[in-house]
Amino acid sequence: MTTATPPTLAEIASCVSGYDPNALPVAQAQEFIARLVPRVQAVEMLAIRSALGRVLARDIVSAIDVPAHDNSAMDGYALRGSDLAASGDTVLQAVGTGFAGAQFDGSVAAGQCLRIMTGAVMPAGLDTVVPQEFTKADGTRVTVPAGVVRTGDNRRLAGEDLAMGEAALKAGRVLRPADLGLLASLGQAEVPVLRRLRVAFFSTGDELRSIGEPLDAGCVYDSNRYTLWGMLQRLGVDLIDMGVVRDDPAALESAFRHAAENADAVITSGGVSVGEADHTKQVMKTLGDVLFWRIAMRPGRPMAIGRITSRGHDAILFGLPGNPVAVMVTFYAFVRDALLAMSGAFVQPLPMLSAASTQPIRKKAGRTEYQRGIVSRSATGWQVEITGSQGSGILRSMSEANGLVVLHHEQGNVAAGELVDVLPFDGLV
Repeated sequence: MTTATPPTLAEIASCVSGYDPNALPVAQAQEFIARLVPRVQAVEMLAIRSALGRVLARDIVSAIDVPAHDNSAMDGYALRGSDLAASGDTVLQAVGTGFAGAQFDGSVAAGQCLRIMTGAVMPAGLDTVVPQEFTKADGTRVTVPAGVVRTGDNRRLAGEDLAMGEAALKAGRVLRPADLGLLASLGQAEVPVLRRLRVAFFSTGDELRSIGEPLDAGCVYDSNRYTLWGMLQRLGVDLIDMGVVRDDPAALESAFRHAAENADAVITSGGVSVGEADHTKQVMKTLGDVLFWRIAMRPGRPMAIGRITSRGHDAILFGLPGNPVAVMVTFYAFVRDALLAMSGAFVQPLPMLSAASTQPIRKKAGRTEYQRGIVSRSATGWQVEITGSQGSGILRSMSEANGLVVLHHEQGNVAAGELVDVLPFDGLV
């Protein structure tokens, strides 16, 4: 993704208070990334049925009032609130019926009422609807018992949902099913959306094998590309799965160049730890402006971040650790929000719930820890239990969990029964 005079990483670092790449708090790393990533600019028009999950490019301003007229919120009788007796029952004469989709042509005088259906236009002068089940009808004689309705009840006002000239949806919104219905209520068949973000991803390492290949001694199957694929699918981006790239300078350079030329962002797993016997970090440095961080977090301490370039095309680089759980944690701590921002979406913090820990948790102050947990409902509220061993290579414990216990940077040991923040997986992973 190319932008006009993007800031260098050194310029961004100078704007982050207390920046230390060798002991970077999670919040500072998030601030740095938010300053780094550019936004998609290209706009396309889509039919609303094709726009689900896409990012709205411009505000949608209503050209009409919704609803267009005052109308009844339910089946019953429309009347004047001023006709309601101060005490005792009110007796009115029904003079006709108003149906949804048709204008009642007659007039309704004082002391009269109109049988009306849900959605039917309220005739001039009528401002209240009494539900049918609260009335007593004898021919055209309708009795309204005292106290069952007040002036203005059960009437939808013109423009109550949306007034003409009002912004119905704001740019940057990721369109949801209710939004499609709202667009349809405005008579809008097409909607302007930003083009999809293109994300390339691959794993590095000579020990990795793809599914279907023989598993030689010392080798493991590559799981990271599958978890990354699943997490990226949730973001509605276009994916370029580049497979496993062996630890060879020429192969790595070719992969990084292809990614930079064809994607807006590239995500790698493996090859960013200090002292690793591979060429990934060196190739990253050769192709762009890249920093290598040691983040004050667990799991997922090592990470590369920056911008790589090939043939005039730029891509933002996220170099994640190789351990499976660390890949997922760093993705949700840093990459998810960055990709949403690059997509042009308005980014909101992921919602957390407060739950009581069922056990003591050891925690060292000065780093953020993400522990896998099982959240459940007890008689007194939410509770969370840690899922056994928290090693960053134990993917099974992540599969068993339904949330991450987030132990914040300054937080210390947690006692049994103490409240902790939990990031639920539902709708996330």
